[in-house]
Amino acid sequence: MKPLKGGRLEPYRAKRDFEVTPEPTESRATAEGNSFVIQNHAATRLHWDFRLEMGGVHRSWAVTKVPTLDPSVKRLAVHTEDHPTSYGDFEGTIPAGQYGAGTVIIWDRGTWAPMGDVEAGYHKGSLKFRLVGKKLKGGFALVRLRDKSPKDRGKNWLLIKEKDEYAQPGSGDALAEQNKSVVSGLNIEEMAAHGAIAHSEGASRKKLKKVKPADLPKAKEAALGDVPEPQLASLANHPPHGEGWLHEIKYDGYRTLARIEDGAVRMITRNGHDWTDRYKPIAKALASLPAKNAIVDGEVCVQLPNGATSFAALQDALATSASSKLVYFVFDLLWSALSKVVRVQS
Repeated sequence: MKPLKGGRLEPYRAKRDFEVTPEPTESRATAEGNSFVIQNHAATRLHWDFRLEMGGVHRSWAVTKVPTLDPSVKRLAVHTEDHPTSYGDFEGTIPAGQYGAGTVIIWDRGTWAPMGDVEAGYHKGSLKFRLVGKKLKGGFALVRLRDKSPKDRGKNWLLIKEKDEYAQPGSGDALAEQNKSVVSGLNIEEMAAHGAIAHSEGASRKKLKKVKPADLPKAKEAALGDVPEPQLASLANHPPHGEGWLHEIKYDGYRTLARIEDGAVRMITRNGHDWTDRYKPIAKALASLPAKNAIVDGEVCVQLPNGATSFAALQDALATSASSKLVYFVFDLLWSALSKVVRVQS
């Protein structure tokens, strides 16, 4: 497949505040370099963002109605700015006040193959290709419309299904019934509710009572040392007897300790490996804590829509550099010297 030249992410980045929005900033090349994704996006209007990987970015079109397998139906597709290929892993809610504010799910994704020269077809305004997705399969065409006014500037295209073995004549809007994400299994409303719960939990944490760490029971003064070995669970055939025992959830992830020193964070695995680069969003969040120096013990995980953690999903996220999916469950604050007073809870 001949790559299309000239992909640019400057317009994409200029429209977004990445301190606020969870959307990714950088592209990452997929193994084949020919991924496609369609994201159902409930912004000002509900639409389907159609993205084809070309030249290291996702060329993007906003399709105004649900894509179809009916060759007689033509969908308006408005060409938008290039997106990073890592956007193909994004699901969630873009906060209010941000560009494209609203909820996003991955409606379909897979791989695509051009029928003819990609660059020539794209610039000519007649791009034909085949999709191998969960919902869309077979031949399609993107055809650019003539401008009706100067402000159109070649943005308006049509997405058309080719007549082949995957075509479903007369099906019209039938795919609108397949309204769930092919990744999380959630529809737009469920994803929005999931995001609202997360936002509510985040707001409640801001209301925690402030105390001095030195006032905590059994807190002792000591110098900041190296990252200690984490205290691990031991296997047993039966739970312990007697009163005073509690149970807790077993998280299915990677045990990780974080060492914060003068605002610099290192994320260390239970075997002593430095995985800071793999856990960049978590390290960035820890660096923003009001702790000048600290050692934190926790587990890096990926949560499924039902709240359970999945080791397979974690491995997939790390393999595809989908670090925005990572969650850090903190067990203990092992050591802390705080620049201002906060509540410490373990």
